[in-house]
Amino acid sequence: MQTAFADQYTDVTDDSTVGNSAGLDPNQIAALNAAYEPLDFGERIRRVYDDFAPDKVLVTSSFAATSAYFLHIISSIRPDQEISFIDTGYHFQETISYREFLSAEYGLKVRALRAEDWKHEFTRKDKTWSHDPDFCCSINKVEPLEAIKPNYHLWISSLMRWQTDHRSDMAIFEERRGIIKFNPMIDVTKEQREAYIRDHGLPFHPLVAEGYQSIGCTHCTVKGDGRAGRWIGKPKTECGLHL
Repeated sequence: MQTAFADQYTDVTDDSTVGNSAGLDPNQIAALNAAYEPLDFGERIRRVYDDFAPDKVLVTSSFAATSAYFLHIISSIRPDQEISFIDTGYHFQETISYREFLSAEYGLKVRALRAEDWKHEFTRKDKTWSHDPDFCCSINKVEPLEAIKPNYHLWISSLMRWQTDHRSDMAIFEERRGIIKFNPMIDVTKEQREAYIRDHGLPFHPLVAEGYQSIGCTHCTVKGDGRAGRWIGKPKTECGLHL
């Protein structure tokens, strides 16, 4: 953190016990949550660029069903923010087209993150998604992100509590596998999100019109309400990025 806000809590920081790249301990994270709780998501995002060095902020997007919602907000507040897109090599062509469309529409600077070629090729030949989807996600999604996380202090996500049981108890700020996770829209309701999309005329992913409401890789995504169409027939509900 880079403002006087951090200075209020420096006396309790011990680098030997801190497990995140920002060097924040549990007391400091709790203080951030208390300070940001009364703010709406726009105010939270604006403020976080004052409380954290902008070049240490990581933003990811899957360019999935309603990604225009999050990207419209980010681009209007911080137009020069780089967006990291995890290219699994198994995306629908419609997802790639949607990424290109939104990038042009909002002037986004997008960086693709990919697994090492030999690892991805292994999952292709092995059809790993069919018998061990967790391992496939680990190789093609989690590892590429883990590789760059040490370069950042804060990761902004677009998660909302109503989306899955796992997300239902997430805080605005939390430590997740070595980085501070910032969930500015965690308490936004589905109705609030839909109203924002409607009021701003935001474009949906082209597959939404065909009945897909949660869109991942071609092998693991079918039509369905909410996240019911992801990893069909398997107990899996998360790719692993947010665990």
